[in-house]
Amino acid sequence: MIDLQRKQYAAQKCMESPDDYVCIIKKRTRTLEQNAILHKIFTKLSKEREFGKKKRGVDEWKVIMVSGHAVATGGESEMTLGIEGEVINLRESTAKMSVKRLSSLLEYVMAWCAENDVRWQDGGS
Repeated sequence: MIDLQRKQYAAQKCMESPDDYVCIIKKRTRTLEQNAILHKIFTKLSKEREFGKKKRGVDEWKVIMVSGHAVATGGESEMTLGIEGEVINLRESTAKMSVKRLSSLLEYVMAWCAENDVRWQDGGS
């Protein structure tokens, strides 16, 4: 019943929208809870760990883990030269990942943390 109510509410909002608005129906992407856990882990890593003999920020840890996950799950890691000749890694967008794909990324990141003694849960150091 809840799904039907959500759909009816969405249909009502589409009907009420101004003429210059667009209503889009698409497959659900990652959840807010998944995103929060992922960023909690990346924040922990940015404060406590180095990668490539250097402290890395949250965004850098995200690139590192998303790239590793892509390769680990049979995808590719594509490197190319950027506009200024810099090397860049073209990677998946976590914002566009399905709930299932982000679950896979979370499992990958959590496994890496376990193997590398990173305690990201509440109470861990």
